[in-house]
Amino acid sequence: MVEERITDGHRIAQLLASEVDGREDGELEYFSVTNADRDVQPTADGARAYDVVRRKKRIARAFVHEERAHLEFEVRQDVATEAASDVDLRVRPKASTPPRTLVFVESGAEVKRATDVLQAVSRALENTDA
Repeated sequence: MVEERITDGHRIAQLLASEVDGREDGELEYFSVTNADRDVQPTADGARAYDVVRRKKRIARAFVHEERAHLEFEVRQDVATEAASDVDLRVRPKASTPPRTLVFVESGAEVKRATDVLQAVSRALENTDA
């Protein structure tokens, strides 16, 4: 069997969008992909590809680079940081106002782990909404 590692940022972002829009298990039933830029071209700093929305509220934006993608979390950055670390995804804060947290998805194999981070953030939001 030939194993091919997907490291094209555009393709990784597409796979992530498919997981977010296509899966309806767990917390993913509350998510959708919106405002997609179908003509996005990868850049060194990352070009915005689409928004990740939970129950009509944007919680993250997806960006594409040449060899990876990243999610920029706008809410519950603490939970995103912990969940990403727990599933061995690279994570770092973004010095901006308001602050953001970046979670890097560096291969197609990491897409499911990125959805685990989205679900952890969703559960935290659900707990604060209650």
